[in-house]
Amino acid sequence: MEQERLAEEFIRLVKIMERLRGPDGCPWDKKQDYYTLKPYIIEEAYEVVEALQKDDLELLKEELGDLLLQVVFESQIGKEKGDFNLIDVIKIISEKLIRRHPHVFGDEKVNTVSGVKVNWEKIKKQEKENKGREQTSILDDVSRSQPALNQAYDIQKKAAEVGFDWDNISDVVRKIEEELAEVKEVIKTNEHKEIEEELGDLIFAVVNLCRFYRINPEVALLRTILKFRDRFKYIEKRVSEEGTLLTDKTLEELDSYWEESKTME
Repeated sequence: MEQERLAEEFIRLVKIMERLRGPDGCPWDKKQDYYTLKPYIIEEAYEVVEALQKDDLELLKEELGDLLLQVVFESQIGKEKGDFNLIDVIKIISEKLIRRHPHVFGDEKVNTVSGVKVNWEKIKKQEKENKGREQTSILDDVSRSQPALNQAYDIQKKAAEVGFDWDNISDVVRKIEEELAEVKEVIKTNEHKEIEEELGDLIFAVVNLCRFYRINPEVALLRTILKFRDRFKYIEKRVSEEGTLLTDKTLEELDSYWEESKTME
């Protein structure tokens, strides 16, 4: 029964998208192509993460639907252009999951998470070779379309897999302190390009510390952004209740509301 409902709702979604893109559909939807949807795909993915950060399952359900819509949307465009369709997309990912899990769908024995990861990378490498995709560096697997924090994290992971890594946490922390000292020095010169470079080095070093603790820096930063937004909204609320404006308050007064907001969390 559940499978029938799943098929029914999925087909309904596909038909809705077909109508939106049809002759009597929505002008905005009909105007879109593969590339105009890129920012919406990224936005919806981040909103899924934000729902998880808030631990809001109702919101998560809604945002996952919005993300799924982007897959259906792109696939409908592919169908119209004769490039591919949703069936192709689903078939490819299904076959890939089966192929990359021989310990589940085949006879191979793997009992540890690390063993699964090794096997996964080995199978990925073989897939690329079979498709004739030349890989000149292990870093070629890291997508350059990701946000910079994610790229930094993935690049460091790849390098660490072949032994290019610090031995312990203290080395990583020492590197952060070294990069921070260089930022402080270059700030004295007021040279924008050099300051930008040193700040990049500092951020890269901080990402490395995140990796050592298996913390995704993008997710960690998103958590901080959400926290900042909630606290700042509290400041706005308190100032509004007093019938004044933010610009009428001193930094000390605003900071006192900031500290007050922490007690409300």
